[in-house]
Amino acid sequence: MNLSHTFRAFNSRNYQLYFWGRAVSQFGTALQRMAVIWMIYSMTNSATMIGVTFFAEQFPAFIFSIFGGIAADRYNRYKLINITQIASMIQSVILAALIISGHYAVWSILGLSIILGIINAFDVPARQSMMNDVVEKKEDLPNALSLNSAMASLSKLTGPVVAGLILHHYGAGVCFILNALSFAGVMVSLFLMKDLPPYIPQTSKKKIRNDLADGFSYLWKVPSIGIIIVVLIFECLLVIPYDTLLPVYAKEIFEGNASTYGYITGFVALGAVIGTVILASLKAGANQRNYLLAGMIVLAIGLITFSYNSNFYWAMIFAALCGLGTAIQNTITNVIVQSETESHMRGRAISIMIMVMFGVVPVGSLLVGFLSERIGAQNTILYQGIAGLIVAIGFMIFMRKNK
Repeated sequence: MNLSHTFRAFNSRNYQLYFWGRAVSQFGTALQRMAVIWMIYSMTNSATMIGVTFFAEQFPAFIFSIFGGIAADRYNRYKLINITQIASMIQSVILAALIISGHYAVWSILGLSIILGIINAFDVPARQSMMNDVVEKKEDLPNALSLNSAMASLSKLTGPVVAGLILHHYGAGVCFILNALSFAGVMVSLFLMKDLPPYIPQTSKKKIRNDLADGFSYLWKVPSIGIIIVVLIFECLLVIPYDTLLPVYAKEIFEGNASTYGYITGFVALGAVIGTVILASLKAGANQRNYLLAGMIVLAIGLITFSYNSNFYWAMIFAALCGLGTAIQNTITNVIVQSETESHMRGRAISIMIMVMFGVVPVGSLLVGFLSERIGAQNTILYQGIAGLIVAIGFMIFMRKNK
């Protein structure tokens, strides 16, 4: 493996700053997310409530992310990102204060998760759109996006393991404090960037409803991107929310604790790191859609093999396989949307992709949690794997018909 090729996006100084700032923030986010999920499950002992927790954070992002995309296209993205980082920091501080003081309940944790979802609706489109500004060579954009995914996956690998230890020894409040501190990473990286493209205010702005319509119309007129969004909808509804049931496996199937949950999510993240490093090493011009199909198949096989495996060590291998497939398909989807969308529509196209991820995944989490309490976690994961194979076959047929 040629490391200079794998990390070629680091030749852009601004991208280096962006990467390391996000790495610090992503690690803190991984700490907080695991702490929230484990707290809710420990307080309620309900798989359905895990789904509700995912729903509370992600569904508001579904509602507001298209407005976040419009804001990313209309306004200064750098100022917008600083605002969202400060807002996220305040949310974490409030959460930490409630936990440490003991004045918390399920409704207060979920309420703050909703607030975070709204903040993310404006933060993510702005950050993703900015990628085109911090990477000097546009042919390095897919590599930069793959490295970003690898960094996020590495945070999910280390974050849950560290969070499990912190939860066990110090409590959730420490996780939330560390996350609050981590948001400074992005703000410092933005401050140090130089020679960014100047912000040019739009002289005339359409009404918001027209901007919304233009975004969806664009995807309809460009079916090569539109079909990717359709596939993402099915995956997010039926397959990707498998992580909803990982706490159930940790506590019920493997009879463990928060540390066990951390190990499972850590191995999922390990597979994701491997997948994104593989993608970062691809040569320019690789067929992205073939890799997307491969990722879908790997995830489906990983779920099927993980579902009824009671041996913890073998289960971790299959959990890593799930992470590998998830990371490949999520990263490739992002690469296709960002690299093939025209610049003036990029913010809205990204926001629609985010709407799907943040809107359909929480609905899928509710569905998975609901099914798990009726047919069992193992049956649910098995059926998710089978559904993943069916979606992959459908996508493969579409590709062959549209060569």
